[in-house]
Amino acid sequence: MSPVWSLVAGLLLLLLWVRHRGLEAVLVHHRWVFFSCYLLQVREWKNEDSKRYMCTGRPGWLTVSLRVGKYKKTHKNIMINLMDILEVDSERQVVRVEPLVTMGQLTAHLNPMGWTIPVVPELDDLTVGGLIMGTGIESSSHIYGLFQHTCVAYELVLADGSLVRCSPTENSDLFYAVPWSCGTLGFLVAAEIKMIPAKKYVKIHYEPVRGLQKICEKFTEESKKKENSFVEGLVYSLEEAVIMTGALTDEAEQSKINRIGNYYKPWFFKHVEKYLKADRTGVEYIPSRHYYHRHTRSIFWELQDIIPFGNNPVFRYLFGWMVPPKISLLKLTQGEAIRKLYEQHHVVQDMLVPMKSLEKSIQTFHADLNVYPLWLCPFILPNNPGMVHPKGDETELYVDIGAYGEPKRKQFEARASMRQMEKFVRSVHGFQMLYADCYMTREEFWDMFDGSLYHKLREQMNCKDAFPEVYDKICKAARH
Repeated sequence: MSPVWSLVAGLLLLLLWVRHRGLEAVLVHHRWVFFSCYLLQVREWKNEDSKRYMCTGRPGWLTVSLRVGKYKKTHKNIMINLMDILEVDSERQVVRVEPLVTMGQLTAHLNPMGWTIPVVPELDDLTVGGLIMGTGIESSSHIYGLFQHTCVAYELVLADGSLVRCSPTENSDLFYAVPWSCGTLGFLVAAEIKMIPAKKYVKIHYEPVRGLQKICEKFTEESKKKENSFVEGLVYSLEEAVIMTGALTDEAEQSKINRIGNYYKPWFFKHVEKYLKADRTGVEYIPSRHYYHRHTRSIFWELQDIIPFGNNPVFRYLFGWMVPPKISLLKLTQGEAIRKLYEQHHVVQDMLVPMKSLEKSIQTFHADLNVYPLWLCPFILPNNPGMVHPKGDETELYVDIGAYGEPKRKQFEARASMRQMEKFVRSVHGFQMLYADCYMTREEFWDMFDGSLYHKLREQMNCKDAFPEVYDKICKAARH
């Protein structure tokens, strides 16, 4: 055999071995990062005398946020189409993934292998990159914290074109500064996330509670119990809520199994409301993956404003398989008039406040917005360096209050009402999720968030000429 054909045969054997060992995605990942991302695109940006900031080239309408960033039109777009699961390391209990891997993709891959990740934010299309550079939460966060707290390492391409790995013990300042930075310190190209053993079902206990004080007391009590794998609350009015607690299990009573994710099933929040209306507790076993994505089919409760009859049994059985529409499709087809109307008459906000301020926070949401249901999700916030941490020196229990829908408050005005809400959240040392409309000034923003480590690294890594400041990407003026 000639040397050329020997080389070809050797390469074919190597490719077969790579595919057999499941390493193909890893090689493709490294090829893309080195040649497409930083060697070519970042170098091209440098050759342009760095006159423009850089940002990812992913179109704004593809993100789950309801707004589109204006900066995409003026910044240098770096295409980073990294969407593979690279490695599942059962010994270390870590999964290594690229930034555009979605929650739906990740659970579909890991669950059949007997694994899951500790925090699985509900919507299928949420990406790892978005959940790290922004944030993410789930009803297991009272144990594990926010999505960022389940990550053990990040790999980033920096402004100088270098590829850097960071973890709590390696480039630790960068590791703690990356979450909430919205891609303004570098381009995320891979992340390592903790895994935990998966089980077949989540055993859910539904308990209706009446009276705001009792709601807050019960929710706080359940959130402190580590034996609860999941804790979640749906508040249907100022005085009515259903508190849900769950535990992972492999055993289930067959008569109580509810495959809530099937297309013809009632929307989850409507199903939960039945326990409130009947004034009774209940127990169900929901298949784990159905539970993780329980709010996907109705986009929490946003779909009732888009398809008011969407939960009708006839519609569900005939057309339920067609929903939900992709948020990206809704954004892509939304006209300017509809967008402005939606902005003035619709709220999508998540405010993270200390659990001790829960009762006062719900009262404030009611007075300023009057939007129901409200979503309650508890989480622990460790005192780590970075933009978001408790006021004190110790880990503190917080709660995410999610308001999604049309405000019923009379004479609601989006800017004035949200500025009032943001002021309250700052006053209790809370935080606003950055995917939502932010009306704060720059000074108010950095009063809410700790920018000390972030600004220090931007200076050290020469980010100021390469990436905009995070405020300039998320403020209301930067989005439409």
